[in-house]
Parts: sequence; structure tokens; C-alpha cells
Amino acid sequence: MRVALVNPPWSFEGSIYFGCREPHLPLEYGYAKALLEQEGHEVQIVDAQLDKLRTSDVRARLEAFQPNMTVVTTAPSYLFWRCAPPELRVPQQLVAEVRDVAGTVVVVGPHASTTPRTTLRKLGAQVAVLGECEEVLARLASTPRRQWAQIESIAHVEGGQVRVQGTSAACDVGKLPPLRWPRETIARHAHQHHRFDRKPRGPGAEVESSRGCPYHCTFCAKSEFRNDLRKRPLAVVMDEIDALLGQGVEYVYFVDEIFLPNRELLEALCRRDLAFGVQMRIDNWNEEALALLGRAGCVSIEAGVESITPEGRSLLAKKCRMSTEQLTDLLVFAKQHVPFVQANLIEARTDAPEDVARWRKHLHDHGVWANEPVPMFPYPGSPDYELRWGPPDDDAWERAHAHYLLQYRAFSDIQDSQPLSISQLELPDAGR
Repeated sequence: MRVALVNPPWSFEGSIYFGCREPHLPLEYGYAKALLEQEGHEVQIVDAQLDKLRTSDVRARLEAFQPNMTVVTTAPSYLFWRCAPPELRVPQQLVAEVRDVAGTVVVVGPHASTTPRTTLRKLGAQVAVLGECEEVLARLASTPRRQWAQIESIAHVEGGQVRVQGTSAACDVGKLPPLRWPRETIARHAHQHHRFDRKPRGPGAEVESSRGCPYHCTFCAKSEFRNDLRKRPLAVVMDEIDALLGQGVEYVYFVDEIFLPNRELLEALCRRDLAFGVQMRIDNWNEEALALLGRAGCVSIEAGVESITPEGRSLLAKKCRMSTEQLTDLLVFAKQHVPFVQANLIEARTDAPEDVARWRKHLHDHGVWANEPVPMFPYPGSPDYELRWGPPDDDAWERAHAHYLLQYRAFSDIQDSQPLSISQLELPDAGR
């Protein structure tokens, strides 16, 4: 079978999208390609974002490849599955353009995982993968359509009705191979995510050393994918990193939900000439581990603090083991070893603005960047959504989006100042 894995040509006009708008390596497609090829399938990744393709260009590539199955994602790479654009405008536009040359259309991503029926209807797709997609795509491509009822973790259209089978898939990351990217793909990957210490001189890349997180903070939409903590084997991670170094990569960003202290990994990185960035909780680290992190080549830390009060962190279910003073001291210590350290805050509505301003100034005076508290979007699949409205239903994304626009009038500095509603952004009846 010929399988096309398509990352749409993302654009974010009118969106409340929180994530970085630069292209990132679609790790989920890299793994899926490797597993599909192990099963004997012919696979092509079409990354319209990285290659700056229009929907018509994607269509031309599919016409040449003639896929039996085309996979479309609803988020711009694994790094942003937890904070995807709520609307499905771009995937809708893509599928509408390529439907007659795509074969079976399969949709993956956070929308497919949390609201599969709505996602299938809006895109006019035949299959949605629930949860992490790599292993499920390999099973789907290797199973005759008449036997799809035997596949777990999918929703598919059968007799005009949507049949949802099983729960969200969680991949055995220990069995995922080290990724290999074409040299021309890496050469085009100029972006170095969350790096601010200097301008890039060579390409960047994304890697994961672990997947999932042991915490269940209310704001984090990970319950349907990338949930339970799993570590990739060190030898596999370093094999992948060494291949990237051989292609001229000078910086990698670890997409791990929570980069935990891992002495073996950090000592292995100490032996490479590589800079890297991480996202973490500073309360999992101590001074010795942070010093090792700096020696290993870390140049960027994004640390989730979320609230400057114990009450705020408790409301967000942070289960933080440190006081605000201890967190502050560790952030300042980290800056002595890592060039850029950022402390993230969420609008918890428990922190006095003057106290936040004082805390941010203290950190800024010590070289640590702390952002203005960011309004919290109640993503379907997050504990916050379920606490408000229960399990996600077919209208979950619209409900969360309308609530967000009603609650807030100011947004983060990377969002549009006047975001549109989902109904204004999406194509009407695009999948019909």
C-alpha cells in the first residue's frame, strides 16, 4: 500500500493558537513512516509547512504518488498536540482540495482523539485515530477494510454511521526506532525552537527522549495522548542525535512534556558538541542536576511555574513540592548555568497583579524571563474541560472556544488581538 503522511500548510489568521508558528519536524510521521515501511508499505511524507507548499502543490504531489491512504494531522507536529489550533480550517481546506486523489483519508491529532465524530464529519474523512497514531497507522494500513472492526483506537465510517472502537492508543516508545530524516529536510529546518542566546548558524531539529508526564495539571490537554510517562532507550535517543549531528544540526529541542533529570542522558550529551532546549518543572531539579544540565549543552529552559502562590498552584493541581521562594531561587541558580531561562505563568485568578509584577521584576533583575500570566484555554482532553463540562462531546471545541472568548479580552502576545469564532474560521459543511 502507498501511504501519504501530510502535514498541512498551516496558517493562523484569526486563531487563538498558542504555539510557535515556525515549522518543526513531524516526529509522529517520522515514526509512522518507519513502522509502515517495516510492514512493507511505500510511504511519503508531504510536509507542506516546512516545504512552503500550497494546497495545490500538495495535490500535485499526491497525484504523482497515487496513495491508497492519505493521513492528515490536525496539529502542527507532536510538540503542539496539547495546544493545537482549536479550529479545523486548514485541514478542511487541504482535504477539500485533495479528496479525489487521496484514497482513504485518515485524520490524526488532538481533534481526532477527543472528538472523532465531529472531526470525521468536518473533514469528510473515513477514519480517525484515537490517541498516539504511529502503531495504529501501521495496523490500519496492513488490515483489509472489511476487517477494520478488529482494530482498536480508531473511529471509522461504516454504513453512513461513525463507529468508535476502543480507547486512545498509547505507543510503546521503547520499540520506536531512531528517526532518520532526509538531508534536504534537515537543511531546510533553519528554526531552532525556543533558542534566544544567539542566532542560528546551522539547522535545528526536534527530538523526544520521553513521552508523557506523571502529573495531571488541570490545564494540560494530554489525557487522550502523550499521557503516561514513558522513556525511550538511551542508545536509541543518542543514535538519533548522532545522525542529526552528522547532518549538521547544531541545536535540538526536546519535545518531552516534562524533561526530567536523567544523568545518563545528560552525561552522554556532555560528550557531544550540541546545544539543546527543554521544557520542565523546576521543582523536579536541584542545583547539582541543573549545573550538569548546563554542562551538557542546555541553552534554553522553559519552566512551568503557572502561579506564584501555593493556592494558585493547588487549584491547577500542580502538586508542587516547593515554596515560591524555593522555585525562585532555583530559577535564578539555573540562569547561572543556562543562557536563557523562562518561567511561565498562567492566569490563575488567585495571584494579585502587584505581587506578580514584583515577582517578575525580581526574576528579570536576575536575568530570568517571566511572562505575563497567559489566559488558560480549557482544551478538550484537559482536566479543566472535564471539571467544567464533563467528557468532551461533539461540540467540545466550540464550547471551549466560546467560553475562552467570553472570559478574556486580552490574549498572549503571539495570538491575534481579535480572534474569530470557530464557525467564522471553519468551512461550512466542508466534509459533506
